[in-house]
Amino acid sequence: MRRGRGHANEGASTCKRAQPAPGRHGGAGGGEHASGGAARLRPRRPRPHRPALPQECSEPAGREPRLRDTPEDICLEATANAIALHPARPLLAAGDVDGDVYLYSYSRTEGENRQLWSSGHHLKSCRDVAFSQDGQKLFTVSKDKSIHVLTVEEGRLETRFPKAHGSALNCVLPIDNHVFATGDDDGALKVWDLRKGDAILEARQQEEYISAMAVDGNGKILLTTSGDGTLGVFNVKRRRFELLSEPQNGDLTSVVLLKRGKKVACGSSEGTIYLFNWDGFGAASDRFALRAESVDCVVPVTDSIVCVGSLDGVIRAVNILPNRVLGCVGQHLGEPIEQLALAPGGQLLASCAHDQKVKFWDVSALGALVVDDYRRKKKKGGPLRALSSKAAGSGEDFFADLRDEAEPEAAAGSDSDGSD
Repeated sequence: MRRGRGHANEGASTCKRAQPAPGRHGGAGGGEHASGGAARLRPRRPRPHRPALPQECSEPAGREPRLRDTPEDICLEATANAIALHPARPLLAAGDVDGDVYLYSYSRTEGENRQLWSSGHHLKSCRDVAFSQDGQKLFTVSKDKSIHVLTVEEGRLETRFPKAHGSALNCVLPIDNHVFATGDDDGALKVWDLRKGDAILEARQQEEYISAMAVDGNGKILLTTSGDGTLGVFNVKRRRFELLSEPQNGDLTSVVLLKRGKKVACGSSEGTIYLFNWDGFGAASDRFALRAESVDCVVPVTDSIVCVGSLDGVIRAVNILPNRVLGCVGQHLGEPIEQLALAPGGQLLASCAHDQKVKFWDVSALGALVVDDYRRKKKKGGPLRALSSKAAGSGEDFFADLRDEAEPEAAAGSDSDGSD
C-alpha cells in the first residue's frame, strides 16, 4: 500500500509535457520519486512570490474575445497535486509537485485567464491548498512537513510552521477563520489555532496516511479518512477523539457530507462509495460500487449529487440514495485526476490531473436532474451519458473505453433506494 496521496513525480525535475505517472494507490512509496529521483532530489532555495506571467493557453491572435460556456484550460509547468476555488471570487489556487503555489483569476471570456502571483517557499511537493472561509488567506501544506499561510491579495507569506508534523503533510482543512486542521502520511491529525500560534488538538488514531477531511456546519465534528480504510471522528470543540469506524476495503480517499448533514459519503481506492449515517459512524450503512478503477476525489454539487474523479481520468456524476451513476461530466484523457473543486454557486467545476492542466466543466444542469427509485433497464454496452458539451468532445474512442460501465449498478445488496 502506498503512503500519502500518491502524487506523481514529487520532487523530480519537471518538463513541459506531463510524464506518465502511477496512480494514487500503487506500490509502496510509488509516486513520491520519479525513476532515478533519489539522485535528483536537491533542496531548492525558497523563492519569494513572483510577478504574474502570461497565461500559456491564450486566445489566438487576431480574434475577438468571445464568451465561453466555461473558462479556458489553465496550463501549468508541472503536475498540480491540489486546487482550490475562492469562496466568493473567480480565483483558483494550485499547488504543484515542485512545491510552487499559484493564484489565477479565471473568466468565461476567452483569453482572460491570468496568473496573479506564484510562491516557491515550499522545499518539496505542495500536497494541498485551501482558502480560509473569509477568502483572505490561503493555507498550503507540503511534503517538507511545513504549513504556510499566504495572503490571497499579494501571495505574501504571513505565517509559517516549518516542522508542523513528524512526517510529510497530506491535507489541510480550514474550520473557521482562525482554526484549521492538518493530516500527515503517518495518520497523525493536528488542529491549529492561528491566534495561539500552536496546535490545540493532536491525535494519531489511524495507522495510515490521512487522505481527506470534512467538518460539520457547526465546526464541531471533524471527520478524517485514511489509507487504513477507516473513518475517524474527532470533536474539535472538546478537543478529543470520538471513535473510529470499522475498516473498509481499500484506502478511504475522500469524505463529504450530504442529505443536509444526515449522510456521509467516503470514496475508496477500489471504486466504491461507502455511506455512513451521521449518528452511526461505527459501520457503513450502505455501499455503492462504481464501475471505475477508483474514487480518488469527491465534491458535492447538490445535496444528493456528487462528482467523483478516478484513475481513468473520467469525472462521473453520481446520485446518492437512490444510488445511480448519472453520466460523465468531463475527462482528462488517460490521466489520473488529483482533485476537484466547485465554484461558488455550484455552476462550475474545476479539475486537475497529471496532464499539467486545470480544466473547467459546466455542471449547472446537474441541479435540475431528478432521479427516482425506479431503475430503467439500460442497453448493455452503451456509453456513459454525456452531461456537458465538453464531456463528449473526445469522440467515440473515448467512450469506447467506458463500454463496461454502461449499466450503473450498485454492488450486490448495496442499493438502498428507500433509505434516507
